[in-house]
Amino acid sequence: MSDKRLFFALWPTDRQRESLREVIRPLVGSVEGRAVDRWNWHVTLVFIGKFPEQRVEELLTAVAGISCDPFRLRFDRMTFWARPKIACLHTVTVPDELTELKSSLETALLWFDRQPEALTYRPHITLARNVRNFETQTLARPVELQWSGFELMESESTTRGVHYRPLKQQVRHDS
Repeated sequence: MSDKRLFFALWPTDRQRESLREVIRPLVGSVEGRAVDRWNWHVTLVFIGKFPEQRVEELLTAVAGISCDPFRLRFDRMTFWARPKIACLHTVTVPDELTELKSSLETALLWFDRQPEALTYRPHITLARNVRNFETQTLARPVELQWSGFELMESESTTRGVHYRPLKQQVRHDS
């Protein structure tokens, strides 16, 4: 069997994607770079990387009991991150519920010999890649999205680029 490239994420609903698209439309056109397809928009919680396909069910079982209280993320600016050369929506505050969810997922991954990243967690949605530097832009109208679940995602390389897809939908009630 082969490996899959996996990560845990907050996966927007169609309604959430539409809310985001309406608000960012005026800003994204001013950015020089390759736009990320809205069907790939997500907030990464924990990057796993290559993972044995035969252990995916075991991983899903390990995180099945993880839940979180509903929380909101307020995206109010689009920023340039130099190292990955991306334009992203990001939020300044990280709710305690999100911190706890991320920690629970990282703890579950310890059973699979996956250590947490030592980086400061900055929730964001990547809007464009290979971007030229630009000044941070404040959204005319901030977008606040509610989350109450997470997804195990697979990153698939295709001839048309990378495509993200949930391996198993969690029960959730997002708005």
